[in-house]
Amino acid sequence: MQKTQAVVSLGQHRLMLPVWVKAALAANDRLKVYLTVLQAAASQAKHPGREAPDLSREMASAGLPAAWLTELPVVARRVDDELVIADLQRLVSGLADDLVIMARPALETAPEGGELQARVKQWLAWLSDLPTDRLTDAQFDGLTQGHRGKADSLHLLVMDLHRQINKLSGELATEVIDGANVWELQDRDRPLVAAFMRGLNRTARLKFDHPGLETAATRDGERLLLQNDIGTNDAHVLVLQLTGLTITLTYSDLHRVRLEFFQAMLEPFGAMWSALEARTSAELNRGEAYSVSTAQFDCADEAALESALEGIASRIVFLIDWNRARKRLQAFVEKDVAIAVLADAARLDIGHRAWLQVGGERLIFAAMQAAGEGAFRIGDRLDEVIGAVDAQTFLLAVMRLSCAALGRGQPAALVADETRMLLAQHVRHRSSEFDLLAEHASYCHALAQAVSDGLTHGAERSGEAADALAARAKTWERKADHLVMQAREKAGRQPRWQPVARLVEQSDDVAGALEEAAFLISLIADHHLKGWNDDVRKVLTRLAGTVLQATQDQVKALASARTLGSNSEPADNDAFLGATWRVLQAERQCDALLRDARRVIFGVMQDAPSLMLANDLAATLELASDRLLVAAYGLRDLAFDKAGVRA
Repeated sequence: MQKTQAVVSLGQHRLMLPVWVKAALAANDRLKVYLTVLQAAASQAKHPGREAPDLSREMASAGLPAAWLTELPVVARRVDDELVIADLQRLVSGLADDLVIMARPALETAPEGGELQARVKQWLAWLSDLPTDRLTDAQFDGLTQGHRGKADSLHLLVMDLHRQINKLSGELATEVIDGANVWELQDRDRPLVAAFMRGLNRTARLKFDHPGLETAATRDGERLLLQNDIGTNDAHVLVLQLTGLTITLTYSDLHRVRLEFFQAMLEPFGAMWSALEARTSAELNRGEAYSVSTAQFDCADEAALESALEGIASRIVFLIDWNRARKRLQAFVEKDVAIAVLADAARLDIGHRAWLQVGGERLIFAAMQAAGEGAFRIGDRLDEVIGAVDAQTFLLAVMRLSCAALGRGQPAALVADETRMLLAQHVRHRSSEFDLLAEHASYCHALAQAVSDGLTHGAERSGEAADALAARAKTWERKADHLVMQAREKAGRQPRWQPVARLVEQSDDVAGALEEAAFLISLIADHHLKGWNDDVRKVLTRLAGTVLQATQDQVKALASARTLGSNSEPADNDAFLGATWRVLQAERQCDALLRDARRVIFGVMQDAPSLMLANDLAATLELASDRLLVAAYGLRDLAFDKAGVRA
């Protein structure tokens, strides 16, 4: 008889609880892998041509044989609306055996005849009644679905048992190391647990009043086991196994996007993640089941091992309520920007919990409402009004304010006031209107550059080159038109956009004239070059070059207009006025150049179509300079109005 059996036979079950808890934690690891294999099998059966996921690292971490489990998803298929799985009976047997092992310590300490005991008994009977080679959709959900509020499942039972085991492990602890409940450690383990807790405790304050971050540690043969419960979610657990200088981290999460966020946070510490999540988890169990991923850290020495443990632990707090924060941020910015805000908050050791605790999205909505008439309207999103970059900067600043205020014990009302003031500053310095104007001006500049280059390099002599020029010009002109439509749409919702819409409409006449010039070059290249000589090309090239210079000055004027205001530097004001006056001078030069061009054209060209097209090209280029002048005056009025200066 083994020693453990002898102890049980003597009726001293409590003495066996540490051993049972350790076995239960190992069984939990195996159960998670079994369920993940089932999910992978369902995905593989749905998409048989897809490469099967590599679960070898997860299997090795749980101490499971890889051969038959690796093969199981590969051969899975759907037949008559059922999931057919070879070796299903073997897998179900493993589920039942490990459920018994996992339930043993929890049932030992639970009331006789309680709900947990009834559920374990029910699911063991349910497993024994399953077919040997196939599952219906209902049976598959009964094994794997993990959402509260739906029917019970084996997955939910495993999560509930895990919670009970975590609680029990804390009660069984024979020692506490910097807040970690530990038992049966060796002397060499204590510095490693202390390193982990050093990182955890450095950032744990950032969870504020949220529960979680309970840590347990024990030794299991050659492995030191560390577990952190993160928060209150059943499936959100972190387990580390240390063998020698290698750390194997197993992380489970209901949300793939948060798992990817955690993966990115741990990369600086040397994490080598399994590829499972990136390949398949989005479709496992219709995207509803929890996901599991494994990382390995190979450390050079003890110092590197402790450093990695400290780094890993310091990032855990930023997972608490992460998905809740992301969803609330997405009311104001795009998903990728919301994740970037959370990443910056973690990198700066600010976190998002303080922001959620002092009001979260209500802070931002209240600040938008208080920003002043016309700044925001119902349905406006923050990034649409102040721009994505400013919105990201603002949201991070609010998280910083929230963290500092809670850390000093200041009231949430103070954070609300500071948020309103901060948003008011961003609104006053908003530049999203100028972003749109600058983008439109860049298309005008690209058109002018293309026409100028085309004439310089003789595009009119090559039908292919001229057609390519006309095609590019048409594409840019259409993109410029799209910006006009955007400005009109915004002007219909926000009065402050109305002068912007008028200005971009004026600027669009420039784009239209330059696109027409490119089209005329393509017509000239279509055998209408009679009488065309170097003098014609030179005078038209000078005309196009002058228009090009005017578009460049308009771009410079727009850049300077962003900075105009009561606090702007004299040099900025001079730069703006100088650029707008150069546009005026360019228009006058183009008037003179048009006359020169006509003298040359009428003097050397006798063929009527060639003469007409050359003259139309010169007139169209001069028209572009006229429209640029109108746009320059419109920009002057807009910039002076923004700066509070009477034009």
